[in-house]
Amino acid sequence: MPNHLSIPFKKTTDVPIRNAARKYILERYQDTHPDALKWDINQWETIRRDGVGGNVHVDRVKSAQLIPSNPEWNVGQIGLDIPYYPAFNPSGPPTVLRNLAYERAAVLFNLAVLHSQLGAAEDRAKSMPLELGEAFVSHLESLMLAHAQECVWQRAVMDNYKNAVIAKLAKSVSAFYETSRLRARGASPSIRHLLPSGWLAHIETKQLHFEAAAQLRKSVDDLEANRYGHEIARLSLAQALAQKGYDLARRGAVLNTVVNDIKSLLDNVTKNLNRAERDNDLIYHQDVPAASSLPVLQEATMVQSLVAKALVDPKTIVQSDAVIFGELLGWGASRAIDIYKDRCQHWLREEVVDRAQRLDDIITDTLRSLNLPASLEALEKPIGLPPSLLKKAEEVRVEKGPERIETSIEGVQRLAQENMNILNEALDILDQEAEEDEQARADFATDRLPSHEANQDLVSKAERFRGVLDQAGESDEIVRTKWDEWETNITELTWDEADLETAVPSSTTTPSRLSNVPNSTRSHARALRVALESLDDIQRGRREQVARATRLADAEDITPRILKAASGFEQWVEVQPVMLEDVLEEELVKYDKFSAAIQGGESKQETLLAAIAERNDLFLKSRKDDPSVKEREHALQSLDLAYHKYKEITRNLDEGLKFYNDFANILTQFRESCKEWVHMRRMEAHGLAQSMQQMSLKEASPPTTPHQAPQTPIAENDRARFKPAFDLPPPDSDEWETTALPPPPPPRGGWKPQSTPRAKR
Repeated sequence: MPNHLSIPFKKTTDVPIRNAARKYILERYQDTHPDALKWDINQWETIRRDGVGGNVHVDRVKSAQLIPSNPEWNVGQIGLDIPYYPAFNPSGPPTVLRNLAYERAAVLFNLAVLHSQLGAAEDRAKSMPLELGEAFVSHLESLMLAHAQECVWQRAVMDNYKNAVIAKLAKSVSAFYETSRLRARGASPSIRHLLPSGWLAHIETKQLHFEAAAQLRKSVDDLEANRYGHEIARLSLAQALAQKGYDLARRGAVLNTVVNDIKSLLDNVTKNLNRAERDNDLIYHQDVPAASSLPVLQEATMVQSLVAKALVDPKTIVQSDAVIFGELLGWGASRAIDIYKDRCQHWLREEVVDRAQRLDDIITDTLRSLNLPASLEALEKPIGLPPSLLKKAEEVRVEKGPERIETSIEGVQRLAQENMNILNEALDILDQEAEEDEQARADFATDRLPSHEANQDLVSKAERFRGVLDQAGESDEIVRTKWDEWETNITELTWDEADLETAVPSSTTTPSRLSNVPNSTRSHARALRVALESLDDIQRGRREQVARATRLADAEDITPRILKAASGFEQWVEVQPVMLEDVLEEELVKYDKFSAAIQGGESKQETLLAAIAERNDLFLKSRKDDPSVKEREHALQSLDLAYHKYKEITRNLDEGLKFYNDFANILTQFRESCKEWVHMRRMEAHGLAQSMQQMSLKEASPPTTPHQAPQTPIAENDRARFKPAFDLPPPDSDEWETTALPPPPPPRGGWKPQSTPRAKR
C-alpha cells in the first residue's frame, strides 16, 4: 500500500538531434561527412528517447545511466535547444538551455526520480492468494520436513537403532511438527481458514505423540544406564504428553489411525511407568527429579529443504534434444529480428523513399516556377493537348481521382473519431475506478494514494495522446482545405479528351507554328526538350531504385542468419539483441547501394536543373510575345499543377490513414494498460477491505477465558513474513512505448481534481 512520497519527473519534449548534429559536423569537421556518423546519431536519438525519464520501469535505469556515462555528452554547444519543464510545476513554461550539460544534469535528476518512483510503486499490499504466500508455504514446508523426518525415525526403529539415537530422531520429528503448527497459527494475515477441518489438531497430535515417544525412548536409555529416577521422570512427562495428545485427537476430528497410534503409545507409557515406579519403590529408592531439571533432549535432524539442481541449472537435466519448443526463437534473437526490421524500414523510408520524394518535389517546384513544360508545349503544339498532359489526365481519370479523395477524406475522419473514442474509453475506465475509490474512502480510512494522484502518469499520457490527435486533426483540416481549393481543377482532368481540349485555348490556327519562330527560339526549345527528357530519365531511374529497395525489404528474411549467429553462443547463455548488433549492421550494408544511387541522381539533378533554368531564360528572351501563346501556357500550366496537387493530396491522405491505423494500436494498448492498472487497484482495495473486516472481527471477539491455555510465543525468526510475488504494473510500460510521439501541446493550466469532469483520475 503506497504511503511514501515519490518525486515527479522533469518532463521534456523531442529535440531535433539529427539536424543539429549534422549541422555541427558539417561546420566543425570538414573532413567528415555526417552520413559517416549515421549510426552514432541514431544511437544518440535512441538513448535519449529511452533515458530522459517519464517511464517507471526497472529496465529504464540502464538507459538513463547511458546518457551521463557517455563521454561524448561532455560537449557543450552544438546549437541544440534542450527544454525541461519544472518537476513540481509541469504546467509552467519549460526552461530551455543550449547546453548538453543541462541535459546531463536533468537526466541525473530523473534517474534519482526513477528510483524514487520504483520504490513508491512497489506493491506492499496483499495482492496474491494466501496459499502462495510465504507464510502458508513455510507452514507446508515444515510439515513435509516433519513427514520426512518421521520416515527416518521409523526406519531407525525397524533397524533396532539404539534408544538414545531413536529418541533424538523422534525429538526432531516433534520439532518440525511444532514449527509447522506455530507458523500456521502465527501467520498474519491468518491462514487457518485455508486449512481443512482437523488439520491443525492432526499436526499438534503428531507433535505431542513424538515428543512423548522421544521421552519414552530416552527413559529406556536411562533404565539401561541405571538412572531409575530419570526414567520415572521421563515416563511421567511422556504420559502427560501422550494423554494430552489423545484427548486432543478425540475432540479434533483426527484420523483414526493417528488416534489409535497415540492411544497405543499412551498405554505403553502407562505400563512402563507403573513398572518403573514399583521397582523403584521396592528396590532402587532413587529420587525422582522434576521434569524441568532433566537434561535437555537433543535433536538429530536428518532432513533439509533443497532446491532441485535442475531448477538451479536447467542444463544439467534438459538435453538439447529434449528442449520443448526448441525450434522457436529465443527472446534475444526474436527481438533482434524486430529491431532489424524496424531499423531497415526506418532507414529505407528516410534515406531512399523520403529522399527520393523530396528530390521529385524539388523538380516539380522548380519547373512550376519556370512555367515548364507548359511554355514549351504551347509553342511546340499550338493545337490540341500535349501527350504528357494527356497521360496525366488519363491517370486521374482511371483512378477516379475526385471519388478517391472524397472516400479517403471520409476514411480519415472515421478513423480519427475511432481513435478519439478509444482514448475516451480509456479515460472513462479511470473515471469509474476513481468513483469506486471515493466510495471506498467513504467506507473506511486508508492511506493509499487517491486515484487522481495515483493515475497521474496515465492521465498525463492520455493528454499527450490527445495533443497528438489534435495536431493530426489540424493537419487533416489543411488537406481538406487544399482539396476545396483544387477540386475544380482536378475534376477537369477527369473530363473526356475532347472536352479537355476545348477548355485549353489554341495559340494559333496555323498547324506549323514552330516553323514560323526564329531559329534561336527553335534551338533553345529543342535544348529544353532534351534537358526535360533527361530529367524524366533521372526520375524514372530513382523510382526504379525505390521499387527495388522496397521489394528487397519485403522479401528479405533475416531469421536464418540470426539463428546461425545465435547458435554460435554457448548453450544456455541468454542471447541479448546487442550481442547480434554486428550481424544487423552487416545485413543493412546491402541497402547502401540504393542510397548511393539516389545520392548520385541528386547531384546530376542539381546540375540539370541549373542548365534548364539558364536555357529557359534564353528561350523566353528569344521568343516573340504572343497573347494567345501566353493564354495557352497558363491553361496548360494550371492543368499540370492540378495533377501535382492531386498526387500531393492523395499522398497526404494515405499518410493520414496509415497514421490513424498505427495510432489506434497504440491507443488500444494504452486502454488495456488502464484496464490492468484499474484491476490491480481493485484487487488492492479488496485486500484492504478484507484486512479492515478481519481487524473489526478481531476487535469484536471476546477476551481469552481463564481455562484457555495461552499460545506458545513464536520466535521472531520463525514468524511468517509476507512478501508480494509481483509488482503493480508501471503506468508507462515499454510494451506500448515503442512509437516516438510528437511533442505534447503547450500546457494549458495545471491539473486540478476539483475543477473538471475528469477530476477523479
